[in-house]
Formats: sequence, C-alpha cells, structure tokens
Amino acid sequence: MPTYEYECRKCGRHFDRLQPITAKLLTQCPKCKGKVRRVISAGGGFLFKGSGFYATDYRSSSYKEKAGKEKADKEKLSEKPSCPSKN
Repeated sequence: MPTYEYECRKCGRHFDRLQPITAKLLTQCPKCKGKVRRVISAGGGFLFKGSGFYATDYRSSSYKEKAGKEKADKEKLSEKPSCPSKN
C-alpha cells in the first residue's frame, strides 16, 4: 500500500496516510477539519550497492567457491545422525 502525503489548506499541517490505491482521497484535516490537498512527494528511495545492479550480482569466482564450500559443509552437518535421546 502506498503512503500519500497531504497538506491542510487551513492550518498548513502536513501528514501522511497509508492508503490503498483504490481509496478515496482525504478531504478533511484530522486536526482542524479544514480542507486538505494531496501533495506530490518524492516517494521512497532505493539504494544501489556494489558494482552490479544488485548487491548479489556479478560475484567473483573466489566468492562463489567459498559459498559452495559453506553450502557443502552445512549439508554434511545436516546428514550426521543426531545423538540418541534418553527415555
């Protein structure tokens, strides 16, 4: 659900509301009951990291080798039988 920013024309208060896209626009300020208008805002930002488009893209071959070894080690540990429980 997107967050919409509103501004009251009477008291100048700015506030945000989390609303479905299909919801009707707010018409009253929750504080002074004056008329409000929806403000066009910058929206949420996002951050690119690393040299690739995603932080996990374009990993080096050494990284892939280490990740493969770790995965194999985890699989070996999960294959070992557990200690028998005492009844």
